[in-house]
Amino acid sequence: MTTIDRAQHDKLANAIRGLAMDGVEKAKSGHPGLPMGAADVATVLFTRVMKYDAADPRWPDRDRFVLSAGHGSMLLYALLYLTGTPGMELADLEKFRQLGSRTPGHPENFETAGVETTTGPLGQGLATAVGMAMAERMLAAEFGKKVVDHHTYVLASDGDLMEGISQEAIALAGHQKLNKLIVFWDDNGISIDGPLTITDNVDQVARFKACGWRSERVDGHDPDAIEAAIRRAQKSNKPTMIACKTVIGFGAPKKAGTSKAHGEPLGAEELAAAKKALGITGGAFEVPADVLKTWRAAGKAGANAHASWRSRFGLLSERKRGEFERRLAHIVPAKLDKAILAHKKALIAAPQAVATRKASELALEAIIPVMPELVMGSADLTPSNNTRTKAAEDFTPKTPKGRYVRYGIREHGMAAAMNGITLHGGFRTAGGTFLVFADYARPSMRLAALMGVPVIYVMTHDSIGLGEDGPTHQPVEQIASLRAMPNMRVFRPADTIETAEAWQIALERTDGPTVLALTRQNLPQLRTDASAKNRSAAGAYELLAAEGGKAQVSLFASGSEVELAVAARKLLAEKGVRARVVSVPSLELLLAQDEATQAAIIGSAPIKIAVEAGVRFGWDAVIGHDGGFVGMHSFGASGPYKDVYKHFGITAEAVADAAMKKHNA
Repeated sequence: MTTIDRAQHDKLANAIRGLAMDGVEKAKSGHPGLPMGAADVATVLFTRVMKYDAADPRWPDRDRFVLSAGHGSMLLYALLYLTGTPGMELADLEKFRQLGSRTPGHPENFETAGVETTTGPLGQGLATAVGMAMAERMLAAEFGKKVVDHHTYVLASDGDLMEGISQEAIALAGHQKLNKLIVFWDDNGISIDGPLTITDNVDQVARFKACGWRSERVDGHDPDAIEAAIRRAQKSNKPTMIACKTVIGFGAPKKAGTSKAHGEPLGAEELAAAKKALGITGGAFEVPADVLKTWRAAGKAGANAHASWRSRFGLLSERKRGEFERRLAHIVPAKLDKAILAHKKALIAAPQAVATRKASELALEAIIPVMPELVMGSADLTPSNNTRTKAAEDFTPKTPKGRYVRYGIREHGMAAAMNGITLHGGFRTAGGTFLVFADYARPSMRLAALMGVPVIYVMTHDSIGLGEDGPTHQPVEQIASLRAMPNMRVFRPADTIETAEAWQIALERTDGPTVLALTRQNLPQLRTDASAKNRSAAGAYELLAAEGGKAQVSLFASGSEVELAVAARKLLAEKGVRARVVSVPSLELLLAQDEATQAAIIGSAPIKIAVEAGVRFGWDAVIGHDGGFVGMHSFGASGPYKDVYKHFGITAEAVADAAMKKHNA
């Protein structure tokens, strides 16, 4: 890249500062302090270091830049405009934080070209970047460093490092020796409440070192020192944290270095004074022509690297190029359907009465040989989640081709890293924990749903059926709460066949995440058919029709309680009441069907009873507010699972009694 002297650098950095101040001022909302303070770091990165072709911000071997401190979004938007990224115009900066703009309050990857991941909740960007660095290493190991060789850069704030997820993330990255992950800490010593010293005195440099990172301190306003630190980081065999000492609101005469510069406009008087102090001339949103020309040249600087990459990529075999492109497009292998169908037929030939967590493992044994991009893992619950197949190899610094990740007891960090692996491209990923611990992972799961990232959560021990571990481990509200999350799809399969179908649906989905809620206890195999049609695809289907005439009762159930509904149907038949059983592996997928499809599945029986070992919330959309529900109304209890079910009245007899009460009313 062209050598940039200090005077030029200051002009380039001040272009960021000026645009950030103007954007926040016009919106009367936002965070000017971080862009003003971190402008020097960002300028060095984008003009001297980054492998970035603004003309194509999605090319596969680009360096990734993640603004974990998402509140400072005007920094990123200014960079995208200045470098000439398509779709980011000056008019977009003028519409900062306005409805429908490409410049929302926090960076959204589905709104703005050049944004690698949605950030906002602090710590998420940092943790997601860990997954990106993992994916880079995995992909390089498989396709070679001639086509996969890039860095992941993160700009993190004090808040990012204070959030608990940061510890999970940096510990995982240090353990995996992700040396192509470089984090800049905007060490400005200020939070919303005031000086950071009123809430925190952690030595972050020492903390990162303790987690296996290389870390150092630099003057965040010295461009040469910043560049030198980056060059040292690029040569390290460890991930690097560079603590950049900066002044929040740099250049503002009265508000610089104070919390007043953090989350509110500077005000017209202070803004004018800041521009005067910085030597910024011209009106609002004006960038001098020579400065913009230099920035645009920086945006084009990666074009040669991009073209060189395309040449090298073209030297790969046709098969390998096709596989690489298929992976990046999240296209499932053509052999997946056949593998699932063969697996279902094998189960029909030799039925398996196993827990659905074991059924999931059986399905994975059929899936992984035809889907090599599937990265599995678990939050230190591998034997419980059954997420590791027999032939799996662990992903470690020495075995980067391994596709099984030992995340450790880090549910939140795992979920964020899974987002990063998938967003990076080249892989699909699934991770396991207990369903009750979805609460630990929920912020990252919510972001996956918001972004439409197709990650899969294997969440076992899905109800009071886990038994002896008791109410702290027995999820009663988690299923309902996850169903309430927009774009999150939850499956609770009833047997081995439904589990295989749930995996197929989850893997074929490309517009959002899926939860597979699986049992600890063994369940009978209820399905007796293995057609190519995926009967779970509508979210529900009639498992057993009423015998002897039109159904008087419809029994709806998910997961382990489908067995109870089947037994209740028999009890009702003995009393002369005709009942049908509808298995509902995915309630929200059923409710997403058109009205005609829903009506056909729900049926016209006057009595509707649902049974699920969780809370009722959500079921009224199927059974109506006057429908019967057999389930949980409190937290669980410790004991053998069959005793616990009886204690809470979740039995076939209770289901039949609920139907009979309505029948006799």
